[in-house]
Amino acid sequence: MKEVSKQEAPQLFGKWSFNVEVKDLGLQRYISVEPVSVPHSMGRHEHRRFHKSKVNIVERLINNLMRPGQNAGKKIRAINYVRNAFEIIYLRTGQNPIQVLVQAVENSAPCEDITRISYGGVAYQQAVDISPQRRVDLALRFIAEGVRKAAFGNPKPLEECLADEIIAAANRDSSSYAVQKRNEMERIAFHAR
Repeated sequence: MKEVSKQEAPQLFGKWSFNVEVKDLGLQRYISVEPVSVPHSMGRHEHRRFHKSKVNIVERLINNLMRPGQNAGKKIRAINYVRNAFEIIYLRTGQNPIQVLVQAVENSAPCEDITRISYGGVAYQQAVDISPQRRVDLALRFIAEGVRKAAFGNPKPLEECLADEIIAAANRDSSSYAVQKRNEMERIAFHAR
């Protein structure tokens, strides 16, 4: 008699497991690491409020790479960029690239922002806390912006720029665009207290 084997969880691109730990307690509910083999949910989340937090974090990165411009709407191209960048991350660090991405998101997610408050015609800035959902959104946006700025007019391919940005953000390196943006936002908020 044959034994029935347990169904294994799918691995990202057939290589990377989703045994990933989210260390930031505030972001645990908003960084989804549900196992998927291909990060393409076809927008099933978009008509329900807050359901983008259930979309896999890798797919959310891919969606942020497809900003208006040359790569708008080209999801397969963005998936290939991320696949190649994950290979580069694995070769450079020896770690699971999904774990490195989660660390990068945690390190580049700002905690405070500013808002304008006006009393009697006088407007001033007030520091406010940022919700966890927006923290993840901003972190992914900063990473994607940094990649686009690094790749523009540079002979280095976008995959390498993406891998460099994710590794630098995961290490909290000040050369990372996302970490610089986080520090800038929190510095302005600190002075607005």
